[in-house]
Amino acid sequence: MTDHRSHQRRIEALLARHGQTYCEQLGIEVENNTPAALFQALCLALLFSARISADLAVQAMRALLDQGWTTPAKLAAAPWARRVQTLNQAGYARFDERTSTMLEDTARRLVDQYGGDLRRLRSAGEHKPAAERRLLTEFKGIGDVGVDIFFREAQTAWPELAPFADKKALQGARRLGLPDSAEALSELVEKSEFPRLITGLVRMELAEDAAEVAKAADKAR
Repeated sequence: MTDHRSHQRRIEALLARHGQTYCEQLGIEVENNTPAALFQALCLALLFSARISADLAVQAMRALLDQGWTTPAKLAAAPWARRVQTLNQAGYARFDERTSTMLEDTARRLVDQYGGDLRRLRSAGEHKPAAERRLLTEFKGIGDVGVDIFFREAQTAWPELAPFADKKALQGARRLGLPDSAEALSELVEKSEFPRLITGLVRMELAEDAAEVAKAADKAR
């Protein structure tokens, strides 16, 4: 019982500090399982896959959305140079040209192979995470890390993925003294809160502020 109360205090402190998924931050309603939102979550995963800070990846994704490139057809139709300029101005300078190409390749492949709808990829994978992972890695710029990021966000829309936690999140859980498995962590929060918990752990690791989160939890005793 004591451990449970301690876990709850730490989770509450974590969510108060970092309790927002990246899709929520960007206004991407991935939980609605629409083609546009799923595509945007995939683009976000691609941007996060580069060796760049999370803040810059979010800025770059927001810049793409501000340009109105919210669907694979719209993004693929945008001039390559304009995409490069948009990414560059958002701080994605070192990877702007390569990323512009990968975004276009991903968008065109999604249109050509799945009619622009990742739900068709899901059906092709028979709602099995391992098959979905394999199909997602066929997109240029999406490796296993990119799939992990997509799964982390998309588990609100694709129930077969849940509960999902990537290595970074589980590392954060261990650092915060929480259970270090997705299944055990999922038992500590409501289903709707689980993606926020997992992203919160990732954000905590990136901010390197586990000690501050733990301190806040201890003050709440």
